[in-house]
Order: sequence, then structure tokens, then C-alpha cells
Amino acid sequence: MLFKNITVVDANFDVKNNIYLGTEGKYITYIGGKEPQNAEKFGKVYDGAGKVIIPAFYNAHSHASMNLMRGYAENLSLMNWLFDKIFPFEACLTDNDIYYSTLLSVAEMLRYGIVGTTDMYMKWQALGRAFLDGGVKANFSVGCTCPEDKSFYDIKDYQDTLQMISEFDGAGDGRLIPEFSLHAEYTSTERIATELAAEAKKAGSRIHVHVSETKSEVEECKKRHGGKSPVRYLADCGIFDVPATAAHCVWIDDDDMEILKEKKVSVATCPKSNLKLASGICPTARLIKKGVNVAIGTDSVASNNNLNMIEEMRFFNLLQKGINNDPCLITPKETLYAATRAGALSQGREDTGLLKEGFKADLTVISTEKIYMKPTHDILNNIIYSSDGADVIMTVCDGEVLYENGEYKKLDIEKITAEAEKTRIRILGELEDK
Repeated sequence: MLFKNITVVDANFDVKNNIYLGTEGKYITYIGGKEPQNAEKFGKVYDGAGKVIIPAFYNAHSHASMNLMRGYAENLSLMNWLFDKIFPFEACLTDNDIYYSTLLSVAEMLRYGIVGTTDMYMKWQALGRAFLDGGVKANFSVGCTCPEDKSFYDIKDYQDTLQMISEFDGAGDGRLIPEFSLHAEYTSTERIATELAAEAKKAGSRIHVHVSETKSEVEECKKRHGGKSPVRYLADCGIFDVPATAAHCVWIDDDDMEILKEKKVSVATCPKSNLKLASGICPTARLIKKGVNVAIGTDSVASNNNLNMIEEMRFFNLLQKGINNDPCLITPKETLYAATRAGALSQGREDTGLLKEGFKADLTVISTEKIYMKPTHDILNNIIYSSDGADVIMTVCDGEVLYENGEYKKLDIEKITAEAEKTRIRILGELEDK
């Protein structure tokens, strides 16, 4: 495809107007101010007037299958939310439920310009099939939970993870990357964490883990582990000795930040979810200043309640200004970087997240023609502070258009939503009977 006369946010996150951008197969092969020679080789020509093209978004932390619980458990603290509402609902989920609920999230991600996600859940075969069929990129894992005195090698999560990697590693021409995952410090033991870390290192895998989401989590961890914070504890267990994504990192101190920097951990901040559950606010401005790779995640729609990355970027940006009383913190460039390149890097995807020749054609096209996008002094300012997720009009993954102007190219939305509604009704009935 050849995009012509379109505004581009280039590899340095600078804005360039009236640009030609050409894709061939999975890659961007031309970016320039003039029409390329042999332009016909790019195929379809797309008129970019009134539009801006940016790198596609990468969701650094999600639980896609929890789409079924949107609006189900509200106005509760995190632990009550989890143990009283979420866990009982999840106990009723079948593979078929998870397959279709994941596809529902895939559709929502594409609607909002997201082409890749780092996901933690259960029933890995259903997860893998959904991400594969949806055409998106996913680093996905089975969140290991085992507070009992057992070996990691003796629990189902160990075998599931090995089978998941064997079946899905590199599937979809590299789109799928299975990972090891520890749900959290408070849902596991030191033995489990240490053995899981050793196996991930042996396998050359990445790790996904929840870290320091609430103040009580940190306090209880220190009581259990001789004053160690979750960050220090997990580092001592070896969890950060492989490339890791640490979700949330709300209640962290300077020592924790130094560990995250030293270990090259990617932090997935989830501003809306953390606000809704009153967990707190991740100190992202300080992390970025220290050189930590900070990416943006949505968490699940059960605690968000949508996958609107433009909305998430705005929260990410404004919160740091507000809590620090400093309007200069977090620039639009830093914000867009966190939602795109930083997210791709957190997944180990070095060849995407930037609009650059030779990089994967993971693209999001946004309309700039709405009244709230006029006038345009700086399109990056407008995207972060003015635009809406509904302004996304095209989402491209590996050069393939998956969403355009309300149309999904690979997904049967009517069937997906119908299956989700059937599941919702069935599970609520099962819960009433208990």
C-alpha cells in the first residue's frame, strides 16, 4: 500500500507533512516527501489528506479474556474485587468462553489502533488460538498462582507453560511469543518464584509479573520477606534475570527504581485501572528520568473499562503533571513513545514501534478532520490532548489491514458478540445457583 500526502510521525517522533509512506509485505519500504519511483509496486494508493499515520499502539499489560466482566464488579477494593467477584466468575470459564472473549478484546484493540498486547491469563490454548485467528501480535502467558508449599515442577502451570511455548512460539510468522509468568508475589511462594525464574532463564523466555500494585501488597510482602519490597524480593528470586515486564509498579521507592533500571525491567503502567481501583499512581515521570523503559497497559476491561489507548495516553500524561504540580512533565512525544515503541520493546520486538524503513508495517491512521482537532498548531499535542479513540480509522499489523472505517477484515463481530452474551448469561446463572 502507498499512503500519499499524509502527515507522519517519524522515527524521532517529529511531525512531517505531505509524506509518502509505502509498505510491501510486512515491511515499511519507503518514507519520503516525493512519490517513489515505480510507485505501482506498492499496490493500492491511500489518500492521506486530513489524516495522520503513527506507529501502531502496543498494550503492555492486559487480561484480554476478562472482557466478559466489563461492568460486572464495580466500586470495590482490589482484594474484594478479586476474591469476591472476579475469581468466582473466572472459575466458570471454559475454553470456548475464553476464545470468544479474547476475540472480543482483539476487536476492541484493533478499533483503538492496538496491534500487539502482553497478556496474562489461563487456558493457554484458547488464548493462543484467539490471538492467532485475530491476526494480532501477542506475548501471552499463564499467570502462575500457587501459594501452597509445592515445587513449580509439580504444578500444572509448569507443564502448561512448556506446552504453550512448544505449540505457539513463533506462530503466525512470529506474531505470537509465549512467556513465563508469575502472577504476583502474594499469590506464590519463594520456591515457586525461584524455580519459575530458573526455568524461564533456561528456556530463554521472558517473564510477565504484577508488582507493587497496592500499598498493602508492599507492606505484607515486607512482613513475609524480612523487609524486602516486592521489587527487591522478585529480583532476589531471579525473576528479573531475564527480560521482564513488571505491571503496575505503583508503590515503589528509589531503591526499587534502581533495581528496575539495573535489571532493564520494562514497567507497564496502567493509569486508568489503578485510579479506578484506588491503587495509586505509578511514578512514571521519575522512572522515565532514570531511563527505565516505561510502556502503557490497559489492564483488563473489568477494571478500566475499555481498551482505548488514546484515552489511556491522556491519563498517563495528565496524571504526572497533576500529582507533581509540574505542567512540564511528560511531553506528548514521551507519551506516544510509551504507547508505541516502549511497548514493542517490552515485548522484545526490536523491528517495530517506529515509522522507519525496514521496520514492520504496524500502523495506526487517525483522522484529523473533527472539529476538536482544529486548528492544528502541533498534531502531537492534538492527538494526546484533544483526540478520541474513535478517531482511529485504520489499523495495520505486519502490513495487513485488520480494521478500517468500522470494518473488521478477519473477525465475525456479530458471532463474537453473540457468543460473549451467551457466556455472560450462562455464568451469571451458575453463580446464582451456588
